[in-house]
Amino acid sequence: MTNARSMALVLCAVAPALAFAQPTEKVLKGKEVTESNLIEALTPEEGVRTRSIKIMREGGTPQAPAKPAAASLLITFETNSAELTPRAKQSLDVVGRALTSNKLADFKFSIEGHADPRGEDARNLELSQARAESVVNYLAENFKIDRTRLKPIGKGEAELMNTANPAAPENRRVTIKTVVE
Repeated sequence: MTNARSMALVLCAVAPALAFAQPTEKVLKGKEVTESNLIEALTPEEGVRTRSIKIMREGGTPQAPAKPAAASLLITFETNSAELTPRAKQSLDVVGRALTSNKLADFKFSIEGHADPRGEDARNLELSQARAESVVNYLAENFKIDRTRLKPIGKGEAELMNTANPAAPENRRVTIKTVVE
């Protein structure tokens, strides 16, 4: 496993956002949103570890590393809010049970908050940080997950999921990524 490798889980609450998920992300929806699927999506694959060995193609070009696997699950926030909705809490209950499983117990996760671009940059960054912290607080308090395993990060409006509609609910979301050290 390498430092550059991570897996992601995007949390949102609206099904129409599925069409705008990044192509490298697997979108979990409906009955697919289960603990076992989340565990599978957030568990890094065992990779071949090499030291100072670079795989080269013919002609001397280094081979590009595989893109990290990702999964999306449709928890969004209301405009200008970091408060978890009842539906968001239901989804986070599934996430919490997955993160406390034996298979994921040894991993740390970055909890990345996002905002849509309808405000000042500084306010969007603050709001996205508050969203990430809401998720961390919920998981720590309700599932006794050690806070040192969960790092809240505010991303502001930098990584829109739906660029065609910047005000779309899926742009007000939280993303969970497995940190592979």
